[in-house]
Amino acid sequence: MTSVQNDQSADIADASATVPTAGVLVIGDEILSGRTLDTNSGTIAAWLTELGIDLKEMRVVSDDMDAIVEAVNALRSRYTYVFTTGGIGPTHDDITADSIAKAFGVGIDVDPRARAILATNYARPEDLTPARLRMARIPDGADLIDNPISKAPGFRIGNVHVMAGVPKIMEAMLISIEPTLAGGSKMLSETIECPFPEGTIGDPLAAVQAAHPGVSIGSYPRYVDTGYFTLLVVRSRDSAALAAAANAVRAMIEDLSRARASKAGGAAAT
Repeated sequence: MTSVQNDQSADIADASATVPTAGVLVIGDEILSGRTLDTNSGTIAAWLTELGIDLKEMRVVSDDMDAIVEAVNALRSRYTYVFTTGGIGPTHDDITADSIAKAFGVGIDVDPRARAILATNYARPEDLTPARLRMARIPDGADLIDNPISKAPGFRIGNVHVMAGVPKIMEAMLISIEPTLAGGSKMLSETIECPFPEGTIGDPLAAVQAAHPGVSIGSYPRYVDTGYFTLLVVRSRDSAALAAAANAVRAMIEDLSRARASKAGGAAAT
């Protein structure tokens, strides 16, 4: 490797070290049973990509306090931000808020700020039932996350952001918390369609990857009636490094195409 390549790799590594990271925790028996399709994790992943925050891990856990506590503590110790969805509604199995309080070792009770917000959603004071007041129970020391749709707030404590499981409400909460996050350089990507299956490109693609250590090259097989082909996705935060790697991938495909054509021509001649 040349000194220029060494310097470029060092610059990319330095940039990567400063990129914020995130973990996502989806909570709910209904997700694990298949009764409800989880779309929230995909929404959060795309949102984080736009913000330049690297999503490193996703977990799905049941409505079990010990499982939630273990997952929250593991994720918050590893990543810059943690985002949870689900389990902050009015029913007995909505135990996320209590679990978060336990994970942080703090108390939890009806928060006067959250109660006042909820009260604006009901015409009569008596409509704010004990069940609905469960949605106002917030761990001590937490900040509220605005919910413009159903009013029941989410909350943030430490680096953990606790949001509703209903997709539209969660999406509104994401908009609310976005200004509070420190993003990084946006990940750039280029998708290249390769006419060869993964088995054909495995070795030459590995060589391209080795020659471009500051770039990530993903290989995704596809199948159509005419056979297998591969989508190659090149990713980097450095536009010049991305372009160089993408050009190398295209050159690899051209070399393989020429080799195939030459082999076919030789077979025809015989």
